[in-house]
Amino acid sequence: MSDGHVRAQVLVVDDERDHAEAMAEALRKPGHVCTIVHSLAAARDEIQHGHFDVIVTDLVMEHETAGLDVLALARAEQPHAETIMVTAHGDIPTAKKALQGGAYDFIEKPVDLVVLRNLVHRAAETVMLRSQNQALKGQVNSAFGFEGIIGESAAMRQVITMVKQLAPSTLPVLVTGESGTGKELVAHAIHKLSKRATRRYVTFNAAGQAESLLEDQLFGHVRGAFTGADKDREGVFEYADKGTVFLDEIGDMPLNMQPKLLRVLETGDVVRLGSNENKKVDVRVVSATNRDLKKAAADGQFREDLYFRLKGAEIHIPPLRERREDIPLLVNHAIGKYAADIGRTRPTVTQPALMRLVAYDWPGNVREVFQLMHRMVVMAQGETIDLRDIPDEIRAGDDNGENHAQTRAGLAGVGLDKLEKEAIRQTLAMTAGNREQAAQMLGIGERTLYRKLREYGLR
Repeated sequence: MSDGHVRAQVLVVDDERDHAEAMAEALRKPGHVCTIVHSLAAARDEIQHGHFDVIVTDLVMEHETAGLDVLALARAEQPHAETIMVTAHGDIPTAKKALQGGAYDFIEKPVDLVVLRNLVHRAAETVMLRSQNQALKGQVNSAFGFEGIIGESAAMRQVITMVKQLAPSTLPVLVTGESGTGKELVAHAIHKLSKRATRRYVTFNAAGQAESLLEDQLFGHVRGAFTGADKDREGVFEYADKGTVFLDEIGDMPLNMQPKLLRVLETGDVVRLGSNENKKVDVRVVSATNRDLKKAAADGQFREDLYFRLKGAEIHIPPLRERREDIPLLVNHAIGKYAADIGRTRPTVTQPALMRLVAYDWPGNVREVFQLMHRMVVMAQGETIDLRDIPDEIRAGDDNGENHAQTRAGLAGVGLDKLEKEAIRQTLAMTAGNREQAAQMLGIGERTLYRKLREYGLR
């Protein structure tokens, strides 16, 4: 449109045909596409089956508040659209009521067509901006992962697919992976996407506790069960009834406790310490470990029957060194998060610094990335994070020894072209496709960026 206004799909609802035609004609001149109907029934049909950005409706048609019915229909069927009410002077109180009900604005009769055009333009721009923000939010959600699980490598896409597939079921899930890979995020995502999402989600760490304390916490006790037990107390399984229990570090649970846990998983019966009474519970169990439970079971260090009971399905999260293409995304996400937390301008990471971070093996995995980025955001002096800002042990690259050989192997396996392509793609996602801003963040010229976009088949 020559005047720069948004082109909108407009529904005009008015039982006065000449008046409807006049409004529609005024709106068509700047380029809006108008559909005209003359009754509440016809408006209902269009709203239920068509798609509109702006709805202009007379308030009084078949009855004195027919326009409010149109507004209610629009809010229910097309909540993205904006509704403008056309009213007589005496109906202004009702028009104000329509504003409270979600109308964009109202205009009095006789309608000034210039005012109407401007009003529709503003409403259409509101719809467009809302749509763009939602699209951008979708891009950000896509770029920043799923339910807090950050990563777009093939391995992490497979993790997310499995979470979506397993969540609605009642299967127990065993989440495996090294420390810091995000096993607890996967467990929480399973709960949030399950039919138990509105029920309790209880996290319990099975490691590093005495057996008596562990049994009390899991199953509870009755008054007098032991010295100091002055009242009944429910355990984790009773507290989480109808919900989900996340048993973290399950591989470190003492052997003597394992048959008691197995009994609960098999029968759903909980017996409090000091009691002979069974209490039925309905709990979905998700567990996690950084140990190889299959090997532990073969070595007699973990009950094989409990292992198979916990492993209704297994989700394995690979270490970060095996999915280096996720590192730029994690780095940039963490920097944005911590910069926002302390209210400072978001620093950008130079390409040499990013390459060094990608080359590092990250023994602490995702947790280590976030901890380091937090520190670097707090300590960064300027608007960029460069090689000089990276801690010595990472910047040096462990120049002697086995770690350096592994790092070089990791880089060779990924390939510089793949790392460059990934860096460009992630930066474009961060800037919502703004190539000028992406080029600045990457430290290259726009022409170079355009050439690389064509070279890598990126859009």
